Amino acid sequence: MASIRRTLSPYNDRSHQNGANTPFSPQSPSQKQFPQGKTTFSPVRRLVAGVFFRKHQTRKNFQFSWNKSLLRCFMCFFLGFLLGMAPFNSDFSELRQGDLRKSDFSIEWKPEVVSVQKSAGDLASIEKLKENDLLVGAIELGVLDKTDMKKVLDFVAGKQLIVVSPTYSRAIQAYYLNRLGQVLRLVKPPVLWIVVEMNEASVETAEMLRNMGIMYRHLVCKKNNTDVKDRGVHQRNTALEHIERHRLDGLVYFADDDNIYSLELFESMREISRFGTWPVGMLAQSKNKAILEGPVCNGSQVIGWHTNEKSKRLRRFHVDMAGFAFNSSILWDPKRWHRPTSGPIRQLDTVKEGFQETTFIEQIVEDESQMEGIPLGCNRIMNWHLHLEAHELAYPKGWVLPKNLDVVIPSK
Repeated sequence: MASIRRTLSPYNDRSHQNGANTPFSPQSPSQKQFPQGKTTFSPVRRLVAGVFFRKHQTRKNFQFSWNKSLLRCFMCFFLGFLLGMAPFNSDFSELRQGDLRKSDFSIEWKPEVVSVQKSAGDLASIEKLKENDLLVGAIELGVLDKTDMKKVLDFVAGKQLIVVSPTYSRAIQAYYLNRLGQVLRLVKPPVLWIVVEMNEASVETAEMLRNMGIMYRHLVCKKNNTDVKDRGVHQRNTALEHIERHRLDGLVYFADDDNIYSLELFESMREISRFGTWPVGMLAQSKNKAILEGPVCNGSQVIGWHTNEKSKRLRRFHVDMAGFAFNSSILWDPKRWHRPTSGPIRQLDTVKEGFQETTFIEQIVEDESQMEGIPLGCNRIMNWHLHLEAHELAYPKGWVLPKNLDVVIPSK
């Protein structure tokens, strides 16, 4: 019996053996070139043959489509071009995180260099300002010109100064507060002025603070006057409690409104790390002479104290209330400064007059090794405590005259 060569593929043969009803498909030309055992192709060759040499099958004949083949070639070329441009190296993860400078395919923007002579720390702040999108946008829109841009780059913010000023109603209160406020206006920001009054906030003081142009906080001490020996002690404690509760960061300085201050003092305070002190010129109340009270320094190291009053020689630290400043984080972060106790730091009203300063400082530092003398050498007086009061003057009723002084010119 003559053998008949099977024209069906092994796939179709197995389908009929399993009972499938799939119709027979004609054998492809590529299959006729190989023996019967060589008709199966690898998946890669099937994919290439299906993409580039696929024919449009009809029931009657086969027609090769060059349009679709060219389209597939173009799509594969475009896909390969995109894959070739993508950085498949170790910096691809950095590119996803937004670090374009370390990737192979990146664009680095270099701003215009401005020649400003500054220290290393100031130059780092200037580079941050130059890379600020808001500053660049303002320059491109013409909001900032070259002069304004130089002022912005020259400004480098320092430590915040927290100036605490207790005040009370008296005849020349307005003069004292305005004088101190005008000095603080000239100090480079950031400066926070905390003004504390007793019992209630006066309208005149609140209006003056609003018109001064300084960042301020107006507080009121609610301590009963019958139990108060030293009014200033409780007012300063009110400010310390406010700083501790709100965790204000900066350098705390007690500045009474009747003292005289220089701008150099406030600029020197920003050099303090933990606790800084300096000599203060004082005018003795009983004797018509000026005395000096404060540290004796060897460079920035405190090695001794100036004192002229015998009644105060028993004090541990001979410092005036206007002669020291300290870091505010000591109040609300005792672990950072290794404080022995975590209790609140407050001034004491139970001690004798003149000992409030030393008992308060003993809660902040242990000895002179934790102090910093400013300016270098402590050889300059930067503020005065004069003790000048006008006790005979009466406090005016309000700060505005009830009637205007009008001049009437008679008509001819």
